[in-house]
Amino acid sequence: MDHIVFISKYRKKSLYGRMRDDIREIIRILCKYKNVEILAGVVCIDHVHLSVAIPPKMNISNFMGYWKGKSILMLYDRHPELQSKWNQAFWARGYYVETIGNIIEEAVRKYIKEQAEESRKEDRRSTAF
Repeated sequence: MDHIVFISKYRKKSLYGRMRDDIREIIRILCKYKNVEILAGVVCIDHVHLSVAIPPKMNISNFMGYWKGKSILMLYDRHPELQSKWNQAFWARGYYVETIGNIIEEAVRKYIKEQAEESRKEDRRSTAF
C-alpha cells in the first residue's frame, strides 16, 4: 500500500467546486483501468492525497506517469479553459510517496480524513463572501 501526495502546478488553489468532483471521478476511472484499489483519498484545494494498493507488477512511477498524463487530458477535455491557462502543465512535476504497512495504515487513513475535513473548511471559507 502506498500513500501518495501530488500538487497542482505552483500549488494554485484551483481544485474546488466542479473541478474537484471531476478530479475525484477521473482518479476513480484511471485507478479502475489499472486495477489500483483506492483505500482512502481526498482532493484538497491545492493538492491530492491518495492511499492506494497498486498491483505488484506495476511500479509507482509508472502509475503516476500514466495517471498524471491521462488525467490532465481528461481534465482539459472537461475544462478546456484550463488548457490555455496552464498549457499542459496542470500538475507539478514531482509527487510524494511512502509505502505503508498494516501498522501505520490506520494512521494514514486518519491523516487523510483530517485533510478532507480541513479542505472542506478551506473550501467554505474560499467560497464565502
